[in-house]
Amino acid sequence: MNALYRRLDVTECGFLVVGLVLVALAWVIPGWLMFLLTISLAKALVVLGVVLQMRAGLVSFGQALFYSIGGYGAGMGAQMLGINDAFLLLIIGVACAVVVAMVCGLLLSKYRDIFFAMLTLALSMILYGVLVKSSFMGSTDGFNVPPASYLGWVPTAANKQLANYLLAVGLGLIGAIAFHKLIISSVGGMTEAVRENEVRVDYLGLSPQSLVFINYVSAAAISALGGGLTALATGHVDPDMAFWTTSGEFVFIAILGGTGHVAAPFVGALVFSAIRTYAIQEAPNTWQMTLGVVLLVLVLFLPKGLWSLGEKFSKGVKA
Repeated sequence: MNALYRRLDVTECGFLVVGLVLVALAWVIPGWLMFLLTISLAKALVVLGVVLQMRAGLVSFGQALFYSIGGYGAGMGAQMLGINDAFLLLIIGVACAVVVAMVCGLLLSKYRDIFFAMLTLALSMILYGVLVKSSFMGSTDGFNVPPASYLGWVPTAANKQLANYLLAVGLGLIGAIAFHKLIISSVGGMTEAVRENEVRVDYLGLSPQSLVFINYVSAAAISALGGGLTALATGHVDPDMAFWTTSGEFVFIAILGGTGHVAAPFVGALVFSAIRTYAIQEAPNTWQMTLGVVLLVLVLFLPKGLWSLGEKFSKGVKA
């Protein structure tokens, strides 16, 4: 245990504690809250990819491209290939996304600013158009994803939601720790340097284009993982997973949580899901306006996101 602690910093130990608490809550919280947390964790993984690119000075308006590839990859693996193991289905979705990202990244790594944002959006909408026109993939209706097994264990209908929740908690914990290690590594530091001054990075003998490419592919992999989790949790995939509003939702969550810490996307995703659920319940015809007001207030009073509240509080305690 001491050896493990020495390998983990305070942030990573904090993630472990939160993960254990979430696991313990699985037998206490109601089903609707368990489902809400599962979807929030899945979307937080996608937002991690968005934040990772933001730290390099790039904003992706097409992250739904890989979110949908992860979902459709898992769904097609179950529906058409007859694979029912959840972990294999997630691997299929992530592998498909990484292949696509490596091809698209050769082009996108050359662009910055609005050009990068618009190209990512265009690629996502191309996939949306393909999915809508593909009758064998359900066209506009999509298709259902059969229940999965977990390393040979086939959960009953009553335990299916619990299994997906525990899977989301486990993968969320692994993803958070992995990306924290990436951010504090030399690669993560140089990625931020790309945002500040690409010329100086080039003078150091490193390729800014290669760093952006690595960032893009890494973000694609974690986003596809979130898409696969969503497909397993909801039991359905459809073209809306690739639509531009879905990408906008991920950017919204990134702004809501902030980019100052790896935990921020998880906080933002949970708060976003809670606000949207409440808004749809109380004002089903104007819930989009509610989200817009929240974003406006956030930009005006908390431009660095919700995570900046914790930073201000910690500074106040130290003072």
